[in-house]
Amino acid sequence: MPLWLCLLLAAAQPAALRSSMVHQQTPSSKVAQNNTKVDIVCEVKTPPPNMRIYWLRQLQTPSMNSHYEFLAFWDPANQLVYGNNVGPEELTVKQTSTQAVLSLNSVKPEDSGVYFCMTVGSPELTFGKGTQLTVVDVLPTTAQPTKKTTTKKRRCRPFPSPVTPKGPSCGPLTLGLLVTGAVILLVSLAVSIHLYCLRRRARLRFMKKFYK
Repeated sequence: MPLWLCLLLAAAQPAALRSSMVHQQTPSSKVAQNNTKVDIVCEVKTPPPNMRIYWLRQLQTPSMNSHYEFLAFWDPANQLVYGNNVGPEELTVKQTSTQAVLSLNSVKPEDSGVYFCMTVGSPELTFGKGTQLTVVDVLPTTAQPTKKTTTKKRRCRPFPSPVTPKGPSCGPLTLGLLVTGAVILLVSLAVSIHLYCLRRRARLRFMKKFYK
């Protein structure tokens, strides 16, 4: 980190290190997978002339004594200026008149922390709200809602109703009457046939005597 910037950060009032609504920083938090690219955007609503947006990383929980690591800033004259032990293989910065984008090329778990954009005033320092970056090996999966299995209620089938037979019921008395009737009918038929045969024989005998 440049010496003048170290002195500014050390001498700044505690209120000046707080986040400001002037700088809109997105996203507020990010969970990224190992070896992926992450973009952090900082937009300044009222940019000062020759604005420089500095990018810092906080490796500890935000507090009064937090350590800020200078990463890079865009200088309109000298283009991109990197901090100590930081190079283009790790990150790049693109800046317009009102916006700057910090691109972390291939994040590692050790890159986890809070990233801030910052502008230098006279002499206050104005920070963005910060982006909490967490780098993991495997992204957490969203838990799927469990589907409730509805058990089908078994309905008791009613017993089949007995079929009422049509017509009179065949009881023993009715069956006996039917048999008796059939026997009488057969006997009557046999008697009629027998009488017919007797009459025919008598007629034949009479005719034979008459013709003799």
